[in-house]
Amino acid sequence: MINGNTQLIAHIGYPTHAFKSSMIYNPYFEKENINAVVVPFGSKPEDYPGLLREVFKLSNIAGALITMPHKITTMGLIDEISPTAEIAGACNAVRRTEEGRLQGDMFDGEGFVRGVKRKGVDLVGKRVLVVGSGGVGSAIAASLAATGVTEISLYDVNPASALALGQRLSKHYPQLVVNTGLNDPEGHELVVNATPMGMNEGEPMPMDVSRIAPSTFVGEVVMRTEMTAFLTAAQARGCPVQIGTDMLYEQIPAYLEYFGFPTTTPDVLRVGSRISY
Repeated sequence: MINGNTQLIAHIGYPTHAFKSSMIYNPYFEKENINAVVVPFGSKPEDYPGLLREVFKLSNIAGALITMPHKITTMGLIDEISPTAEIAGACNAVRRTEEGRLQGDMFDGEGFVRGVKRKGVDLVGKRVLVVGSGGVGSAIAASLAATGVTEISLYDVNPASALALGQRLSKHYPQLVVNTGLNDPEGHELVVNATPMGMNEGEPMPMDVSRIAPSTFVGEVVMRTEMTAFLTAAQARGCPVQIGTDMLYEQIPAYLEYFGFPTTTPDVLRVGSRISY
């Protein structure tokens, strides 16, 4: 029930057809009698800078979830940036302080890492490969570096993006071995596809799946479908996998705390969610 006291969380991105957040947050808010609602906002890149500031002029705005293609752009539009967002080079959550300043943080990486750990994977000392150095890939790389992995390989179709991410990681984690330029999964205990590649059967894969060892943990960020062609191929090799929506479920409790709402667990969110593809 939306009324004059409803708190609004804007989910801003473009296009919106793959958005899943409202299908998870809103059932939880309804069940817990929290007077809040998540609403998708479709904003093209050329309109986004003006929209973000206007949205936060609303008196009942609790925060904003920021998704593609605006996570990187947001960094230059807000007043305060968290260390995690600074390393990631992207921001996916914005809130307004009592003084009217806009603060930004990044939870994609935390959500991904929480999901991997929940599945029993100890990341300390591991070698990891992250394909895709955009907003989500950078966030995952930043959070993985914080877990104590010893080596991280970065690959992007734009080599400069991977190189820049590697430099930011090295600045904050000087002991971390950082490699860029290759997407060969051989020798890595964890590989992550942080690109849209490999979503459907017959499309190019983000890496050579035949070179992924069966013991390697494979993660995906695509949320439009549960099992992508890439994950299906990895699973066929015997690899344990993590679907894209796991990252979303795991980061939502952190978002709720950030926006000042009662927190919960991924299990509670899964039971109440009404996700459709």
